[in-house]
Amino acid sequence: MGFLPSELAQIHPRSEVSYLLERNNVLEKYASGEISIHEICDAHPELIRAAHNYALPISGNCPICEEETLVTVSYVFGPRLPSHGRCVNSQKELDRIRKRKGTFICYDIEVCTRCSWNHLSKAFAL
Repeated sequence: MGFLPSELAQIHPRSEVSYLLERNNVLEKYASGEISIHEICDAHPELIRAAHNYALPISGNCPICEEETLVTVSYVFGPRLPSHGRCVNSQKELDRIRKRKGTFICYDIEVCTRCSWNHLSKAFAL
């Protein structure tokens, strides 16, 4: 019996890329002094604005400042969306986009609103 990729798609219909290993690598380099705080706490002002106004809180403390200020900012990219993506903050919005024709990719970014730590946490197809 051979392997059919279509069978795998039925088992795992959505693809997701986790950036947890890269996050841990960055934090290890920071802890060892290889990179400075200014290299990792460099969120763009627009990302900080979205984090303050249009994000979902997540549990846990910031790995840099150790404050409980972590949020997830989600951006969706795809056809008939702005070139800079659409910032979404609810499952209802994601479901509405998912129903549209085309391939849409969502990027979740972990952001600390206090020290500007930011890291892409995962990307997945809608």
